[in-house]
Amino acid sequence: MIFDYETLKVIWWGIIGVVIIGFAVTGGFDLGVGMLLPWVGKTDDERRVLLNSVGPTWEGNQTWFITAGGATFAAWPLVYSAAFSGLYTALLLLLFTFILRPVGFDYRSKLADPRWRSCWDWGLFIGGLVPALIFGVAFGNLLIGLPFDYDMFMRVTYHGGLLGLLNPFGLLAGLISVAMLLMHGASFLHTKTEGAIANRSKHVASVAAIVSAALFIAGGFWVSHLDGMRILTMPDANSAFVPAAKTVALATGAWLDNYARWPLLWALPTTTILLMLLCALGNKLNYARSAFIASGLAVTGIILTAGASLFPFIMPSTMAPNNSLTVWDAVSSHRTLSIMFWVTLVMVPIIVTYTSWVYRIMRGKVTVEHIQENQHSSY
Repeated sequence: MIFDYETLKVIWWGIIGVVIIGFAVTGGFDLGVGMLLPWVGKTDDERRVLLNSVGPTWEGNQTWFITAGGATFAAWPLVYSAAFSGLYTALLLLLFTFILRPVGFDYRSKLADPRWRSCWDWGLFIGGLVPALIFGVAFGNLLIGLPFDYDMFMRVTYHGGLLGLLNPFGLLAGLISVAMLLMHGASFLHTKTEGAIANRSKHVASVAAIVSAALFIAGGFWVSHLDGMRILTMPDANSAFVPAAKTVALATGAWLDNYARWPLLWALPTTTILLMLLCALGNKLNYARSAFIASGLAVTGIILTAGASLFPFIMPSTMAPNNSLTVWDAVSSHRTLSIMFWVTLVMVPIIVTYTSWVYRIMRGKVTVEHIQENQHSSY
């Protein structure tokens, strides 16, 4: 095998990070558009413009989320089992709200009844807001730690519930996620629409970008005062071992250890804040495409900042810190990671290529006139 086990563990941390970012950047503006549907679209035709701006691509964007789940199952089986069993209620809520999206897209315009369409508009709003909030709350709780542990037979037990996730810091992280995706969705609409819709979108995008930056700064300050985790001792990272084989200590501010070890990492949060401000300015000055690029890069920066803070932890445990799941001990076998790496090396460029082709074919603005001329073929 070309790569040793330790290197593959880090590579797969990066690959799963890329998949998560892929969903946040592409599926993120879909969620943002859903949240904006009842507010930016003032008439039925305007709301249909919003729906059709993401109509050709939203289903493909959502497959990044499925890919993230599959990659987690294959590369981090312990994370998959602990998260999908312990966070079962939250994931069910996420699934149920996701179901509102395809049904809403496909059935909203089947009847002309305003009450019918308004009902689905609010369904799509919920289908955008709740997932955005849950994703943020989940990330926030990773920085706090989750109440799970393993017994001597490596059976995981989760000691919390849905309400336990709704703690102050988790809710702040949820608000960061909502504001971030509102910024991204509104910036996307600014590039895809014209007239009144574009004007409303750019105003929302500018405000959401500033709010995102403020909440992100507040979150960073809070993280610096949280109890983080440090690995004190562990077996050779190039070997396979169970999570309990390491020793972990709690320490206030430990989530900033990586920034002290590698000072260049401070470029991540600093650049992210600047990108959010550039997004606000770009929307204000009608540089729609530049603002959207800044928005996408800011979303990427927020996720990278959280990942850099946690590394090498994936799911910290508050019940038994030594049982925390990390890049080093939550992974599949060396052979499994190696085989999947080569498959990924072939498939990801193909996926990126055909996704880029779809976006190129579907480029251009969606207008009210287009909706009125295509009443029966548009969402």
